[in-house]
Amino acid sequence: MNDPIEKPEAQTEPTLPAGSSAEASAHRPTLWQALGSLLQTIVAALFVVTFVVQPLLIPSESMEHTLLVGDFLLFDKQIYATPGPIGRWLLPYRAPARGDIAIFRHPYPPMLIKRVIGVPGDRLRIAGGKVFVNGVALREPYVFFDSAPPAAGGGEFPGKIYPGPQVDPEWWRQMQQRTHAGELTVPAGEYFVLGDNRNHSLDSRYWGFVPRTEFAGRPLVVYFSLNRSAPDAAAQGLQASAQGPADDRLGHERAMVAKIEGFARWERIFHVVR
Repeated sequence: MNDPIEKPEAQTEPTLPAGSSAEASAHRPTLWQALGSLLQTIVAALFVVTFVVQPLLIPSESMEHTLLVGDFLLFDKQIYATPGPIGRWLLPYRAPARGDIAIFRHPYPPMLIKRVIGVPGDRLRIAGGKVFVNGVALREPYVFFDSAPPAAGGGEFPGKIYPGPQVDPEWWRQMQQRTHAGELTVPAGEYFVLGDNRNHSLDSRYWGFVPRTEFAGRPLVVYFSLNRSAPDAAAQGLQASAQGPADDRLGHERAMVAKIEGFARWERIFHVVR
């Protein structure tokens, strides 16, 4: 009998156990790949911050309780921009609308945030703490009044008597010229803005309209909120730990928790601004 001819077996590469160092090194990025990935991340972040959103800190009480002192915001820089021939199809450009919370450029300080109350063509009057637009009282659930009286110029509006140095004299003269039948008319291309905390806001009542070209963006979300009374909260935590049981370790834990809880308004993180 003829012996059967055995076909030579195909030689295969030796398999490596899963998770071996050789397999891990095969999937590990090189230095240049890692640097390239980092560069792409930086470029994307710079693009977003430069052209789309930008962080902003709330330093004053003028928008309480909608926005609190210590809130860090991300705001949309493009919504009020002038669109190019292609840009209008990419992003939702539009003009400021009544009720918008808007960020705009101002001589001092260089950036302000207020709520748009009057748009071009509106007839405005403020009486008894209420805002009337085109003869109708504006519904404003966001407005906050504290017990302090409004600053000079923040009561009845527009006024025929110069209220004092807080009101810009040139603006007061313009009010007299633009007021008809007790109402101030917002001119074309300009807007009237107020703070939600009406008794603690220097706004259009004091220095005038905001030109359309000065609007810089609209806030989107609170990404962090620093509690301005954080030192007081930490002190209360230390006092509570001193009065607790004589367990030094537990006392320190309570003090640390008090510091962490009092450091920020955690419930406001990712709060959508309206």
